[in-house]
Amino acid sequence: MFARWGDLVYRLRFAVIGIVAAGLLGLGGYGYDLGNHLGASGFDDPTSESSLAARISDDAFGRDHLADVIVLYTAPPGVRLDDPAFSGKIIDNLNNLRRKHPDQIDKINGSYWTTDAGPGQPAAFGKPDKNRAFASIAIKGDNDTDTVNNYRAVQGAFDIPDVDVQVAGLQPLAGALTDTLADDIHRMELLAFPLVAILLFFVFGGLVAAALPLIIGVLTIISANGIVRFITEFTDVNSFVSSVVSMVGVGLAIDYGLFIVSRFREELAEGYDTRIAVRRTVMTAGRTVVFSAAMIVISLGGMLFFPQGFLRSLAYGSIATVSIAALSAITILPAVLSILGPRVDMLGMKRFLRTKTAEEVENGFWGRTTRWVMKHPLKIAIPICIGLLILITPVKNIAFGTFSETYLPPDNPTRIAQEEFDETFPLRKPDPVRLVFITETDNRTAIGAALNEANRAPGLVQLAQGTSAQFHSPVPSTKRPGVFRTAAPLTNPKDANETIDYLRAIDLPDDVTMLVGGTPAFQKDTIDGLLGRIPFMVVVVLFLTTLLMFLTFGSLVLPLKAVLMSILGLGSTLGILTLIFVVGHGADLLNFTPQPIQAVVLVLIIAIVYGLSTDYEVFLLSRMVEARNKGATTTEAIRIGTAHTGGIITAAALILLVVTGAFAFSDLVMMKYIAYGMIAALFIDATILRMLLVPAVMKLLGDDCWWAPAWMQRVQKRVGLSEPILADEHAATRNMPDLIETTPITDPVTLTLPIVTEEKQRR
Repeated sequence: MFARWGDLVYRLRFAVIGIVAAGLLGLGGYGYDLGNHLGASGFDDPTSESSLAARISDDAFGRDHLADVIVLYTAPPGVRLDDPAFSGKIIDNLNNLRRKHPDQIDKINGSYWTTDAGPGQPAAFGKPDKNRAFASIAIKGDNDTDTVNNYRAVQGAFDIPDVDVQVAGLQPLAGALTDTLADDIHRMELLAFPLVAILLFFVFGGLVAAALPLIIGVLTIISANGIVRFITEFTDVNSFVSSVVSMVGVGLAIDYGLFIVSRFREELAEGYDTRIAVRRTVMTAGRTVVFSAAMIVISLGGMLFFPQGFLRSLAYGSIATVSIAALSAITILPAVLSILGPRVDMLGMKRFLRTKTAEEVENGFWGRTTRWVMKHPLKIAIPICIGLLILITPVKNIAFGTFSETYLPPDNPTRIAQEEFDETFPLRKPDPVRLVFITETDNRTAIGAALNEANRAPGLVQLAQGTSAQFHSPVPSTKRPGVFRTAAPLTNPKDANETIDYLRAIDLPDDVTMLVGGTPAFQKDTIDGLLGRIPFMVVVVLFLTTLLMFLTFGSLVLPLKAVLMSILGLGSTLGILTLIFVVGHGADLLNFTPQPIQAVVLVLIIAIVYGLSTDYEVFLLSRMVEARNKGATTTEAIRIGTAHTGGIITAAALILLVVTGAFAFSDLVMMKYIAYGMIAALFIDATILRMLLVPAVMKLLGDDCWWAPAWMQRVQKRVGLSEPILADEHAATRNMPDLIETTPITDPVTLTLPIVTEEKQRR
């Protein structure tokens, strides 16, 4: 199939470039304004009790906008809050907000001073002893995306000259998140792309060859944005998807381009003409790219097992990105190479330009390293496994949390404003626990009894010394009869499990339902739901990737070995992340607050790291199996595969490290978490695992590497996913080595075995 596809792309190269490029550019144009259609929602579990409580409450009472924007005013020392010179400026600003921004600002919910919106409420909105007061402002919007976009349009409207103004609330926090992610992408464009271009130039030795993977990367990102923009028409998509699409898309697209171009130049160096070189490239590197993309899609698709919109939107975006990267790599790239032919090496430096022959590659650094590893497999494997297991041990300290202002740097103005507001007005924190009562019989007696019991729950803030009444009287809905709601602040909203469990255990009559909601309940339900589904996701992803690798390689041992390698790499990565982000090693240097890991981000990092791990494993094993299928012994196959892919995998990992490194400077701690997780995973995977541990373990396994039960082998042969056996396509009189005709093996166990290949038989 891939051979026919390679021939087809060669024959229709101009049409392929025109059609595919036009489609990708069209998607890019459609997704140009993607940022205006992204929101900050999707962290909650829509199947949970807290989400049901929120939906019923919003339906019965309208969307809650009380905590949209909290503007905190601080009077200078010695100046009273009601001083006309001080308060007059604030009152004028509040009165003008609605007039100047009628499409974005809905109303002033309340303030310390009397405004056009209503009388002042000094007792609720001020602390004269601390010279502080605040106003609550509602932003228009029936969903999170519209609300945060409306806030971002007016975020500078709350500033008042010569008045100490701080802006907190839910929408400023969401706006800070969105703006930070936009800055991250801009930083990547300014820093990563030039550095990647330089790296590619030194890898290929020429400007033309270096430019091809970059072109694929750009086309992948802009077209993936178009697909994500289309998805926003049907569901809310979190703004975090832009950074993930950019990080994963650029890295993988350039990696795929690197593998394709490298293999094409290798085939040219072996003496094949352009047509045959394109076909052989698509049969080998192109097939591996498609298989690798399928493995990554399976890994990222594991996020679809979770109901959170955040994870689903990231799954849609990242799957689209990987798919487009693979599509571009086997369509546009081979078509361009068909046109360029040997001119792919134009505008190069002779010192770096020459492509090494197979013999030179296998006697180079990676070939010598692999030979040394296979001479001492136990001495290599045992220390590495012990070291990785030691790195895994910190995972026992892992803790989970959800999004809050502490995900911003300690010196971020929005975070400082929120923390100072919470400290000054602890009873007005935007994260109380909420109760929603539903009764068809208007059984207020039962509601009152339940409320009395709820007021005994542990962890509630006492309104006065010696009292136990924290929940105010439930407010009935005017839109839905029989629905009531109330709320109460918690002493520690981040440790509310005992409170929520107590409330949910209250006995109620059959005609009354009480739902526990609010931010603390959202957090608990989200974490519980994620942790309950992660094992299922892991089992399904491991099964599918193992099955696909078996169908491709024909071995049951290689997939199982790959899974164990990936688990070691993932576990050690999570251990390193726990040491940094939970325990706090390096927190001051990296400018973040150590804290529990956001549960949804943990799922994301598992999917990405496992996907990348299998990606490099596929490229390594594909080259080994290719050699094995042409008659190489196990030792030869290990050495050939590692030697031919070692430099490419290292270059690919280095490029992805550069792209990821741009996001390591993010101000958002969960973006740092993903970036440093990928950096750790890439280093461990591309060097320690693939280049050292895998050859050592395979040497120890010997010919058992290729074992599978007979019945499974029969099934695998029928499916037809086996690696192709490349026949020599040179003229009979050629005087050049084929890819598999390499230097003699040095394994003393197999030195006496003859090496037989198709070409040698012909000779």
